[in-house]
Amino acid sequence: MITVLVLYYSRHGNTRSMARLIARGIEQEGCQAMLRTVPPISANHEATSEAIPSEGEPYVTLEDLEQCGGLVLGSPTRFGNMAAPLKYFLETTSSQWLSGKLTGKPASVFTSTSSMHGGQESTLLTMMVPLLHHGMVIMGIPYSETELVTTTTGGTPYGASHVAGADSDYQISDSEKALCIAQGKRMAVLAKKLSQA
Repeated sequence: MITVLVLYYSRHGNTRSMARLIARGIEQEGCQAMLRTVPPISANHEATSEAIPSEGEPYVTLEDLEQCGGLVLGSPTRFGNMAAPLKYFLETTSSQWLSGKLTGKPASVFTSTSSMHGGQESTLLTMMVPLLHHGMVIMGIPYSETELVTTTTGGTPYGASHVAGADSDYQISDSEKALCIAQGKRMAVLAKKLSQA
């Protein structure tokens, strides 16, 4: 069975909730979803967390990344870019880049922002850049997913998104949920097709 890695960073739980919905879509299409997160980082370069998280998913390893059949990457928006902990992890993947371990694998991205125009699309686009450097095949969400046309909350053709509110307390809307699940399903289908190529 093909394993799709759903790798995210979440501070207030919204990106984690999206990751779990995407994982549900992946598993509905017959692939295994592997949920992983990254630890927080400190400006003082000191350890800020235990080696094993006290709750939620385990921390990702480079082996998880190498062995996956596809990758879905999620982050809250930080000034129109991904959060530093996720970027820090990606910057440790030079050996995977040199060896081409991720070349040809499918990838997609998702995000959560505090406001409707808080940098959703720029975050998703900048998250794609390191994946393209790895030679991954980028997948978005087509407008054939009707929620993309009708949503009044989050949702973009570049990947699922959620508007969390200034206090990060908005629930994920029905449209946002549907787009997360649809993104997971599409990733599973693509991962299976590319594994046979």
